[in-house]
Amino acid sequence: MESLFGLSHETSLLIYAVLAIVGLIVLIAKFNTNPFVALIVAALFMGLISGMKLPDIVTSFQEGVAGVLGFISIVLGLGTMLGKMMAESGGAERVARTLVKVFGEKNVHWAMMVVALICGIPVFFQVGVVLLIPLVFVIAKHTGTSLLKIGLSLVAGLAVVHSLVPPHPAAMLAVGIFEADLGKTIFLAMLVALPAAAVAGPIYGSYISKKIKVEPSGDLVDQFTKTQRKEEDLPGFGITIFTILLPVLLMLTATIVDLNYPAENTFRQVVDFIGSPVVALLLSLIFSFYSFGFARGFNGKDILKFTNDCLGPVASIVLLIGAGGGFNKVLTASGVGDAIAQFASDAHLSPIVLAFLIAGLIRAAVGSATVAMTTAAGIVAPIAATMPGVSPELLVLSVGAGSIMLSHVNDSGFWLIKEFFNMSVPDTLKTWTVMETILSFVAFGMVLLLDLFM
Repeated sequence: MESLFGLSHETSLLIYAVLAIVGLIVLIAKFNTNPFVALIVAALFMGLISGMKLPDIVTSFQEGVAGVLGFISIVLGLGTMLGKMMAESGGAERVARTLVKVFGEKNVHWAMMVVALICGIPVFFQVGVVLLIPLVFVIAKHTGTSLLKIGLSLVAGLAVVHSLVPPHPAAMLAVGIFEADLGKTIFLAMLVALPAAAVAGPIYGSYISKKIKVEPSGDLVDQFTKTQRKEEDLPGFGITIFTILLPVLLMLTATIVDLNYPAENTFRQVVDFIGSPVVALLLSLIFSFYSFGFARGFNGKDILKFTNDCLGPVASIVLLIGAGGGFNKVLTASGVGDAIAQFASDAHLSPIVLAFLIAGLIRAAVGSATVAMTTAAGIVAPIAATMPGVSPELLVLSVGAGSIMLSHVNDSGFWLIKEFFNMSVPDTLKTWTVMETILSFVAFGMVLLLDLFM
């Protein structure tokens, strides 16, 4: 297609991309179109309006879907099963009870943040919310603390881990795109995640819970608070934490071995195989069949039922991620990525700042943190490659921080939180959306602080 109104080709492409993204938001927010369908429509529209050849539009979309899901679907499936085993065994409840004892009832919101940071490592955000939200209702009823105060602390921890800490899929993809060191990224991500979650969760939650009162559904409260287990029926705290953190420990071990052995070393190759995300999660899941399964009195049929039941709810997540990857591929194939890169180069912005801004814009437009991270990383990586001295690990964290901000009506997480806490849309914007944005900017501030010392 010719350039728009005599504008340069790059400027026209950016305008077309904005039209596609605005159209995507309108389809989702105004016409209540399924996000999966809306992303496909937006991708095809972008391909057509940018002048791509018709066969290339469909091929690019399919390649984008395949490229993203080839890795993410495996990680998501294994992580979801691990989270389900943790919930069914009472492992999540054990972690929560132990931390409440340590922190005290007055500081249960801080305890819930720590629970989320730990338990959120192996599971997808939406899965983590579904699995851990019963703890919020149980503890709120037990201690008399505001449900919103505890709940925002929980989701802040889950959200920041989801966007920043490998082995979460988007963070893992960004590590690969920027060629960052996995172990170093995990270590720095935890340094960034902790203060960000603290400010956005317990601190902001304590403030906003005084302004907004939440009255959850009585049926929901009864359902969640009737499922409490006796103390002796719960797995031990140590074995629970070990099972949850096992995939991270295996990946960190591989990183340490890589630093001390050459690539052709057989021992290193074996450890790298075991420490790869897919194998590490698989081994951890198999171990959980014992620690959260057989050791807790479940049999093979029970475990089969748990692992089957948990996959259904994540089907829509897999489709959404795939469509987001397809949309991303069409944007890239149409030349939009190159156009943004050109404008960014002309603006002489730091790649770390650019990564944060692009990820934030895409998150606000598309609603998916995963799509925002992968798209922004793909755009910024070629620019960063021309600027020596930029930490690839901090670039991963920068796109992660940007991908958290401004979650609103086009994000499935927005509706998930709204329904669980029985809030209106305006109240969800004042609580969840503001919390996510605080999380984003505090995390980015920590990234800039780390950049001063690296």
